[in-house]
Amino acid sequence: MRLQPVDSLLLTRSSLVEYFLFGIRLVHGVTCILPGLLILAFWQTDHPIALKSYLAVLMFFGFISVLIFQAIGVYSESIFSNLLRFRLTLFAWSSAFCLLLFMHQALSLFNYISDVQLILWFTTSFVLFGVERLFLLMMFQRLMQKGFFLQNAIILGATENGQRLAEYLEQNQDIRSGVSGFIDDRIGRMPKTVANLSVLGNSGDLERLIREEKVTQVLVALPWTAENRMDYIIRELRRLPVNVLLVPDMVAFRHAHNRLTEVANLPMFNASEVPLRGWSPFFKRLEDMVLASFALLLLLPVMVLVAIAIKLDSPGPVLFRQKRYGYNNRLIEVCKFRSMYQHQADATAETQTTRGDARITRIGRFIRKTSLDELPQLFNVFAGSMSMVGPRPHATATKAAGILFEEAVKEYTARHRVKPGITGLAQINGYRGETDTLEKIEKRVEFDLEYIENWSVWFDLYILFRTVPAVLFTREAY
Repeated sequence: MRLQPVDSLLLTRSSLVEYFLFGIRLVHGVTCILPGLLILAFWQTDHPIALKSYLAVLMFFGFISVLIFQAIGVYSESIFSNLLRFRLTLFAWSSAFCLLLFMHQALSLFNYISDVQLILWFTTSFVLFGVERLFLLMMFQRLMQKGFFLQNAIILGATENGQRLAEYLEQNQDIRSGVSGFIDDRIGRMPKTVANLSVLGNSGDLERLIREEKVTQVLVALPWTAENRMDYIIRELRRLPVNVLLVPDMVAFRHAHNRLTEVANLPMFNASEVPLRGWSPFFKRLEDMVLASFALLLLLPVMVLVAIAIKLDSPGPVLFRQKRYGYNNRLIEVCKFRSMYQHQADATAETQTTRGDARITRIGRFIRKTSLDELPQLFNVFAGSMSMVGPRPHATATKAAGILFEEAVKEYTARHRVKPGITGLAQINGYRGETDTLEKIEKRVEFDLEYIENWSVWFDLYILFRTVPAVLFTREAY
């Protein structure tokens, strides 16, 4: 069984959807060739050109571009979602523009167009695609405010699962489906509203609403354990001109992160997957090597000055080495500049540092406050045991409110699915320093897992960009 996402829309308001998609394809085709037409009209060239042949080639290019967009999935059901889809559009337009470059270089069809004009063509069209998408989203919002949706839906079953679905749709609703209320056969025992939606009646009322074409989609949210009841309702609804969708367990759906995968052609929820797949580990490692090398060259004088200050301030080694949990829960040795008196160093971090801690040296207070004590971890990054960005590594005996981290938060060890980092999403959001409450470590883990699920090179650069101001303005580290 394969999912066909667009079919559910085409079964209702089919003509409207088809006309809309035709219009979008037409607009995209014009957007692909518009800069070329403007170059022809306003940009003087030294080459005589045949106007009719030039227009014919442009029309051909626009038509083929729309076919490429179609193949890549630009006109899939997600076109009606709230997503910006800039990345998909960039990929589709780049693929189509490669055809133009081939026509320009190999076939000499556009040999009078300069490289500057080609760059301008590509950029202008992409900007127009973005503007068109934003305009489309604004139009969708206006239509939804007026109560227009491609499908008029109700939720069958004011169960706990149905209420979770209603709450989810309220936060994530788009023009594809507008829910007007609940249908439940326990009408005599139900309140008039559930989860901010009206209870519209029982199964008999549902059939009437469908016959009157006020409902085009039924979301069945009955407990999956009520198999006989669900079979009966589905058989009855199949007699009526309505789309019937079975709602999954919303708790499982939340853990699935909205992703489906197939095993032997059977759709399944993907509750967890390896964070870095395919080329991602290579790009992550390349990013670490480049940034760590650049940072070491730039910050080497600072590191030398810090090392001299530590040596002059108190006896003992310059560096402090500590065992911490790294990738896949393996122990790694992390280097830091020593910030405590040597005889009071805590190798396992069983006692967390507090404000005014007597164990910290004068230089130690400064380098901890400014995070300069973390700079030797650039060598860990270069060696491969750490990354520039990732969940912060914690020592083996670190506790929150007297409880070991892994015992305080069940999802704690899920942080170790990637390498630990010098900085991370939790740190730029103010969660660094002492974890004296369970809430602080819970929020750290929450941000760390969000980072893991949404990793990209751009996300890493964003976190690094925000790290310096986060360090300078925080009051949590001491």
